[in-house]
Amino acid sequence: MEKLKVGYQGEHGTFSEIAVCQYYKNIEIEQRSYKNFIDILNDLESGVLDTALLPVENSTTGIIYRTYDLLASRDVFAIGEQNVRIQENLIGIQGSKIEEIKEVYSHPEALGQCTGFFNTHPWMKPVSYQDTAKSVEFIKECNDPTKGALASYLAAEYYDCPILEKNVNDNALNTTRFLCVCKGERIVENANKISMYFVVNHEPGALYEVIKIFAENHLNMLKLESRPIQGRLFEYCFYIDFDGSLDNPVVQEVIAKVKGHCVEMKCLGSYRKSMED
Repeated sequence: MEKLKVGYQGEHGTFSEIAVCQYYKNIEIEQRSYKNFIDILNDLESGVLDTALLPVENSTTGIIYRTYDLLASRDVFAIGEQNVRIQENLIGIQGSKIEEIKEVYSHPEALGQCTGFFNTHPWMKPVSYQDTAKSVEFIKECNDPTKGALASYLAAEYYDCPILEKNVNDNALNTTRFLCVCKGERIVENANKISMYFVVNHEPGALYEVIKIFAENHLNMLKLESRPIQGRLFEYCFYIDFDGSLDNPVVQEVIAKVKGHCVEMKCLGSYRKSMED
């Protein structure tokens, strides 16, 4: 049987790769790494990939808008969810010591999530780099004991670099949510969560009417986010998550009613909630 081809963004050792490993922990797959989300979605739509794991939200910094915008505009659909605990580790080269580290490289988001660590280690300078795993590759190539990186345990293992201090991020519960996406819409067995995109009619009370429909039908709204629409001045779209499944008649009726108050609407996915912390 041919292996599933699964894509993710970044180098070996990124948290996106960890998401793939956790989501498909009992399935033999073929992993493919990509430099950007556009190439991933192009290969999904053309059939080169079967699925991909994309980050959509972080418990500290909020939703990742660039991912949501792409999901809304492409022929892809979320069929699964995976939560990954983000534990940034200070990584050095073989033989380096924590008191020798002067520069720490990582993705800007990772650096921003470790401000407390840098406050207690003022001799270390945070330096932005393209991604967490790539920063480990960089310090290994430099072979300089004064250079460190913030990245996952998997990146440390892959590049054979020691972890000098574990879990240095400010929030010990910091978690990133990933969606497993495929080409085209489908019904997922035992789904209990739905993600949608919509733009309400340009009239007073339109958003209120949409929210009221969910309330009147006792559907639990998990999240509602607004986002400026690219190419339109001061016009906004909304991203919503709510409990339910597309094969539920009540949900089908709610979606039909909501559509009547919208100029645009798309279901981004229907899937089972992640059970991981």
